[in-house]
Amino acid sequence: MEIRLQKYMADCGIAGRRKCEEIITSGRVSVNGNVVTELGTKVSDRDTVMLDNKLIKVNNKKIYIMLNKPSGYLTTVTDDRGRKTVMDLVSGEINERIFPVGRLDFETEGLLLLTNDGDLAYKLTHPKHNFDKTYKVVLNLVPSPSAVSMLRNGVVIDKIKTYPAKVEWLKDNTLYISIHEGRNRQIRKMCEAVGYKVKYLCRVSMGNLKLGNVPLGRWRHLTPAEVDYLNKICE
Repeated sequence: MEIRLQKYMADCGIAGRRKCEEIITSGRVSVNGNVVTELGTKVSDRDTVMLDNKLIKVNNKKIYIMLNKPSGYLTTVTDDRGRKTVMDLVSGEINERIFPVGRLDFETEGLLLLTNDGDLAYKLTHPKHNFDKTYKVVLNLVPSPSAVSMLRNGVVIDKIKTYPAKVEWLKDNTLYISIHEGRNRQIRKMCEAVGYKVKYLCRVSMGNLKLGNVPLGRWRHLTPAEVDYLNKICE
């Protein structure tokens, strides 16, 4: 059976489908010896697909892990400037090729999923399947009640108003903010929009998945029940 090249690459654990599309259009992929840049290209397991002159194949063993990302790591598979990436944190322990699902900013800590399941990664990052992601936020100052109210109602960032957020104000300058969007540096920009700087940011949960006691810089495999949960919310 033939499938689109970007899906085949995602199934090989290269990256999510959208990132695979970028890789294809950049001219890094060949099929049966011919460089391919068209996203409509279809392949089957009979074809020879190579990325950067290295053969890639579908891995039927699916891996799902939860990483507690530290600050100072890029959420990407590789970096052409040689900076540390989240893959360095699992290198030598996971033999299968995996990739991060979505992104956490360079300075942001917390829950990050990595997998080689291209279909699930695509669904989890698709706008229609966005689910609540909760962050612990430490601000530079104690926020005013009006600022907290503005965050709850939605604020304008990058000329577009955010959806209402769930905001729990525990004490002092610490908030827990839940959003279901995935806009670039959204939490930081939301707080800046109401007059505050973020001193510390950590994603503590995604839907029902909780970071729990995973040590900073370490990871664990998802349980079968957790994988089932992710698949169900993407139906």
